[in-house]
Amino acid sequence: MDIKVNFSGRAIRYTEDEIAVVVEAMRNADPLTQGHYMRQFESKFADYQGVAQGTCFTTMNGCSALELSAQLCLFNEGDEVVIPSHTFTASAYPYVKKGAKLIWADVDLHTRVVTAESIERVLSPRTKAVVVVHLYGYVADMPAIAALCKERGLILIEDAAQAIGAEIGGVKAGAFGDMAIFSFHSHKNLTTLGEGGMLYVRDPKLAAMVPTLRHNGHCAFDFERPDYWKPAMGNVDMPFIDGRMVQPNNYCLGEVECALGAKLLERIDEINDQKRARALAFIDALKDFPELEFHREDSRRHNYHLLAARMTSGVEARDRFMRAMFDEKGVKCVVQYIPLDRYGYYRRLGMGEACCPNADQFFDAMISFPFQHWLSEEEFDYMLASTREVLAKIR
Repeated sequence: MDIKVNFSGRAIRYTEDEIAVVVEAMRNADPLTQGHYMRQFESKFADYQGVAQGTCFTTMNGCSALELSAQLCLFNEGDEVVIPSHTFTASAYPYVKKGAKLIWADVDLHTRVVTAESIERVLSPRTKAVVVVHLYGYVADMPAIAALCKERGLILIEDAAQAIGAEIGGVKAGAFGDMAIFSFHSHKNLTTLGEGGMLYVRDPKLAAMVPTLRHNGHCAFDFERPDYWKPAMGNVDMPFIDGRMVQPNNYCLGEVECALGAKLLERIDEINDQKRARALAFIDALKDFPELEFHREDSRRHNYHLLAARMTSGVEARDRFMRAMFDEKGVKCVVQYIPLDRYGYYRRLGMGEACCPNADQFFDAMISFPFQHWLSEEEFDYMLASTREVLAKIR
């Protein structure tokens, strides 16, 4: 049988119950944005995360949540933000747009995420915030990082776009920081019809401003109106934080997507557990091929959003492996997350300098395997058998 396994743009398949929720919202939601399903999703998400009600806010995607977090930092000229060099660009450029200079932190070669030590090495008197990215679905050492940020008086932001449901010490990714963002993009373990996001804000005063910032500056009038239509249906105002005006946006997520997100929260732990079990089976079946180095973690600290490895025998061997997997086996692996300091965009901004040898070493020999939740057992077994055959061949 001719089997092909591609790196798909869609992570999960929806159940009939989840489809029914979408149809119900399509039929009955009124309005189709900023309504009942939004409030339900935000409330259920806060409960799932173990954080206070009124601190979680849906957004149209993870990047818009990052934009809001960057706004709430209130950067001054010269302020620096420490961020991993090995991450997706959306983790970084919102802070540039709001006036910060990015300082690149290295990652651990094995876990592929930043550590308290790698962050501390690049702190300076100009550092205002730290962004920790739980890349591939693995939670960084947040107790140590949170302690460091508290000691230095730094804003701590978690980019948990890939790490929903992952946890350390019983605390969910995204519940450690001053702010956190999540993505429900098509690739993610929880996806709301292609796009969607969530912002968590710990400080109640800042959290109270998010609905206005998210929705065009709309807010209630601060006086009673004898006629509901005068002067208008609603006021528009610009929030002030520490005496500074913060400009509004339109980052709302629709009711249909919110209805689906709330429903998927019932299944996300099951999805994560199934992906973790499958990842461990894949990793363990390849233990006699040490040239392919995975990050093995059997606890809920890793949700295995992606299944990534490093070819320890070098870049040339990596390229031979990927070429043979695609040309001979029809399995399309990919390479992800070029260190951001290498991009011309960041270099032109004067942010092209980094001392991140681990990020460079990992990226230059990394492989990301197709790992959609919906892969059949037949497809998964074929990918595993193909991996073993190709590795044996190129030795």
